[in-house]
Amino acid sequence: MAEQTTIKDLDQVIVRFSGDSGDGMQLAGNIFSTISATVGNDICTFPDYPADIRAPQGVLTGVSGFQVHIGADKVLTPGDACDVLVAMNPAALKTQYKYCKPTGAIIIDSDSFGAKDLEKAEFKTDNPIEELGIKNDIISCPISSMCIESLKESGLDNKSMLRCKNMLALGIVCWIFDRDLKLAEAMIRNKFAKKPEIAEANIKVLNDGYNFGHNTHASIAHTYRIESKGEKAKGLYMDINGNKATAYGLMAAAEKAGLKLFLGSYPITPATDILHELAKHKSMGVITMQAEDEIAGCASAVGAAYAGALACTSTSGPGVCLKSEAINLAVITELPLVIINVQRGGPSTGLPTKSEQTDLLQALFGRNGESPIPVIAATSPTDCFDAAYNACKIAVEHMTPIVLLTDAFIANGSAAWKLPNVEEFADIKPQFVSESMAEGWTPYMRNPENGARYWAVPGTPGFMHRIGGLEKSNATGAISTAPDNHELMVKLRAEKVDRIADDIPNVEVYGAEDADLLIVGFGGTYGHLREAAEELNKQGKKVAHAHFTYINPLPRNTEEVMRRYKKVVIAEQNLGQFAAFLRMKIDGFNPYQYNEVKGQPFTVANLVEAFTKIMEE
Repeated sequence: MAEQTTIKDLDQVIVRFSGDSGDGMQLAGNIFSTISATVGNDICTFPDYPADIRAPQGVLTGVSGFQVHIGADKVLTPGDACDVLVAMNPAALKTQYKYCKPTGAIIIDSDSFGAKDLEKAEFKTDNPIEELGIKNDIISCPISSMCIESLKESGLDNKSMLRCKNMLALGIVCWIFDRDLKLAEAMIRNKFAKKPEIAEANIKVLNDGYNFGHNTHASIAHTYRIESKGEKAKGLYMDINGNKATAYGLMAAAEKAGLKLFLGSYPITPATDILHELAKHKSMGVITMQAEDEIAGCASAVGAAYAGALACTSTSGPGVCLKSEAINLAVITELPLVIINVQRGGPSTGLPTKSEQTDLLQALFGRNGESPIPVIAATSPTDCFDAAYNACKIAVEHMTPIVLLTDAFIANGSAAWKLPNVEEFADIKPQFVSESMAEGWTPYMRNPENGARYWAVPGTPGFMHRIGGLEKSNATGAISTAPDNHELMVKLRAEKVDRIADDIPNVEVYGAEDADLLIVGFGGTYGHLREAAEELNKQGKKVAHAHFTYINPLPRNTEEVMRRYKKVVIAEQNLGQFAAFLRMKIDGFNPYQYNEVKGQPFTVANLVEAFTKIMEE
């Protein structure tokens, strides 16, 4: 009879699932994350999957990982290293054990560590644990054979049985962290609603994995519990990733503005899920078009904007290159267009499933001629909703294309999100013409408050007009090549973007005003930089943190904040693009830089070490 298991309370824990791309590690991680969020824990996830469509089974390049950080209180990052690593084969163990803490436990499928498996993972001996020098606790479980034994009466073939082994591993993890399987079972039944026999097979092995842990204690004498701390705001919560939050933000903005939402797009990793999500919501009046290429996707959105829709196009860096001419058409016609760039590793195909911040200068300057457009960057999976909403508000109120930067890390990562009340959001007021303007109206008549031209939807009586890619007369809207008129139009378009700064908030600073170091970042590095600042402050150092969502135009107080501190370090996942932009905007500004271009998120430990060295110089 099994001994009584003790339960230990923890403030936080990090779990990493890893295996072949076909092993279902993303699904197992997502289910575990959602269970944790549902019981009130805060979560932050990091799906880390290969670029190969499907690498040969068992090889090093085909390993897929999913890391989740679960906290009793607020968590900002998926964590540097995990407390529990699930490694479904030797390749997963070899590539992922470096992400496990020295005190962490490693769960392996002992059935997948045969001679051929070790050879595929390029091990030189038959003892991978010893060869890698691993000192961690190893929980060895015959996961594959247990699946087959568990489902021998199910009528499934061997291949189908083995596809359930991710759920057996999840069951063990759920036992270790005292999770209620009922939530997982509901998710599985929903996932396989059209294949109930597959759903029940997965649920059976999930329970068998849980029982394996309970009956054998899985080499651990206790389980863990992460109790939520503090009062969470009352409301309905869901586990949401950045791409879905972006899609919801676009829909909310369209609802608030009273406009039809149109997305013209072409599938590209890691942005495709925005198209997939919006295509589900025809009942909300959403119109999506999967175009034949990136150019058509953007050009169709420009046409939709001309026709009076809230027009969007979604892509990643390579797609922005192709869309640039159509974006310029939106610049010169002064039409509202939201361009969503989910950044990935480049150049070219680069690292299509990995994350970087290397498209900032492309967003700012990647067009011909004088073509300034606003740029904003989301800071987290849940912030993608707010950033998308605000991008739409700027586009339609200032009659301009705008770039919304997210990145693969926050687009695929997830967090617990409280569903907002759209009634509480700021109003979005499109710059439509009014009947009183009909007499004497011209296409480039502007709102004196913000410099935006008025929006005349085709078919509006009294407002027949023509716009296009050739420069137009500011006075009449007719084609004009007059030098003075062109310079005037260039300046008016630039001034219109600059005046957006009147409608955006000041950049906020976390930490003391007399801090010895100000850490500066933008976009999806927010959690890592804030956590590094908090850690340095705990060590008795005086550190502040300023993070930018609005990049062009910069908040009005940017220069004052940058000049307030003795030392400023700009940390970004590129070779210094935001630092270069700030130098261009602030005369004589010369910050320190911390740059990584690895396709992986920052690690807090490395940031703390680097910032400490800067402070000690």
